[in-house]
Amino acid sequence: MKIVWSPLALERVEDTARYIAEDNPDVAIRWVEDLFAAVERLADFPKSGRMVPEVGSPRIRELMFGTYRVIYSTKDQIDILTVRRSSQLLRMSELGDDEA
Repeated sequence: MKIVWSPLALERVEDTARYIAEDNPDVAIRWVEDLFAAVERLADFPKSGRMVPEVGSPRIRELMFGTYRVIYSTKDQIDILTVRRSSQLLRMSELGDDEA
């Protein structure tokens, strides 16, 4: 299954990597590589993430990656909607107009 990253999700990854790189650039690079590798596994196992509790739709799922939530939608492809720290509240606006 094809994986498509939203601009918001890519922006969140970039912001997080930039923050990590302030202390350790090598760790930031490894974090991004590991995140993308984890997400790539969704191509073969799109339903491996759990349903997002706040949404309650079987189509909106999340992959836990350390202390981060990779929130995605499954339909004809896998759309990576956003990446958030698990301690942050999810804003429904991050899911797009037709996702929630």
